[in-house]
Formats: sequence, structure tokens, C-alpha cells
Amino acid sequence: MTREEWVSALTALPEERLRELVNGFPADWKVQPTTLPQVGLGMMKMKESAFNESFYLGEFPLASCTVTVTTESGDRAEGGALVMDDRMERAEQLALCDAVLAGRLPGWQKVETLLHEGRVRREQITLVRKAMLARTKVDFSLLEDVGGEDV
Repeated sequence: MTREEWVSALTALPEERLRELVNGFPADWKVQPTTLPQVGLGMMKMKESAFNESFYLGEFPLASCTVTVTTESGDRAEGGALVMDDRMERAEQLALCDAVLAGRLPGWQKVETLLHEGRVRREQITLVRKAMLARTKVDFSLLEDVGGEDV
């Protein structure tokens, strides 16, 4: 699993699991924001097919956070998260997990375990969505057989 997929896997898990993990990290760690954590809206820009002109399809909640973590022993790691959510705390938790796992700080194995659970959960969600999509497919070839001889 690549680092780009970590946030997706972790957000597939119940919020309590992530909160418990983050609260279990040592309290003496120094966690500093690298950039100011932000919550806002993102705009989804699309191009229409007829004239190839851009338009905004809609907006979605977006939270971002980057942090630097320094342990008591002096180990440092940086992490970040950009997540479709309107809660800054959630982005901060994800950024902290990103830093711990990327820097192999104490507790990284616990983050990795949650990461694997989240990946399995994300795969289950994908299978359910694919099954739902498959039920909506229509086979229009049958209409050709019924078609009249209007010629």
C-alpha cells in the first residue's frame, strides 16, 4: 500500500478506533503544525463535453493538516492529511498517524495494523458498490430483437 492510500484506508475505519490510537501516543511528544490546519470547501471542476468549457459541479468539505512530530528521544517525522471532512480534529489525527508510520516512530506497528484493517474495510465497501452498480446495468441489445419492421 502506498502512502497516498493511507488516509483512504484509515478513514474507512470507525472514528473511535483512530481516536483511541492517537490518544495512546506518548503525551511527551511535541506535535507542531507545519502549516495552519484548515477546514473549508473544495470545488469540483469539470469540463462539459459539447463545448469543452469548464464548470463547477459542486462543492465538498475539505480539511487539511501537516505536522512535525518530535519524540522524547529526539526522533522527528513529518506527516500530513487532506481529507474530505469538515472536522479539523480528524485531519490532525490522520496527519499524526501519517507521521508516525512514515517516520517509524514508536507505535508505528499499531498504525500499520489499523491501516491493514482499513484497507480490508475499503475493499469490502468497493465490492458492495460494484455489486450495486452491476444491478443498474441495462442490456439494450434486447430492444433490437423486439424492434419493429418499420422500414
